[in-house]
Amino acid sequence: MRIREFGWADYDAVVSVWRTAGSDPLPRAELEAKLERDPELFLVASDGTIAGVILGTYDGRRGFILRLAVDPARRREGIATRLVAELERRLKALGCPRINLFVLPDNAAGLAFWRYHGYLPAPDVVCTKPL
Repeated sequence: MRIREFGWADYDAVVSVWRTAGSDPLPRAELEAKLERDPELFLVASDGTIAGVILGTYDGRRGFILRLAVDPARRREGIATRLVAELERRLKALGCPRINLFVLPDNAAGLAFWRYHGYLPAPDVVCTKPL
């Protein structure tokens, strides 16, 4: 399994992973804007097919893991762990001192995964406003 940067040839396979993992795909235009900022933080796990994907970003102060998805048929192979480790390595190389992420409150398995990897729940209140 190779962890590498996303390329546009991967888009359809990434969309497929997102859908099979239960996430809505991000539109191409949104990804184009993201890739202008920090393309090295959008990673795929591939062994000929895309088995997992992680989307991170860094604003110069904090790193964020925006999405992590692994094909359900490929779970429990360590793919998510490898994707997270590589993204953390890249963020650290950029000078990032802290990584934040969001876990939906009903996602017990997701919360357990992140806690296992050292991410602790914070009592912050998340506010959002669609534009």
